[in-house]
Amino acid sequence: MAFIAELWQFIKVRKKFWLLPIIVMMVVFGGLLVLTQGSAVAPFIYTIF
Repeated sequence: MAFIAELWQFIKVRKKFWLLPIIVMMVVFGGLLVLTQGSAVAPFIYTIF
């Protein structure tokens, strides 16, 4: 959790709010990769892409 707090402080102090959408999309795609590793959800995820 310290990493997230430090990242938020960096974004807030340096006014780099344009990084937020990039970070959110990376987290979403990372979550999809973790979920599709040998799960029953994988065929449904693959049809999206």
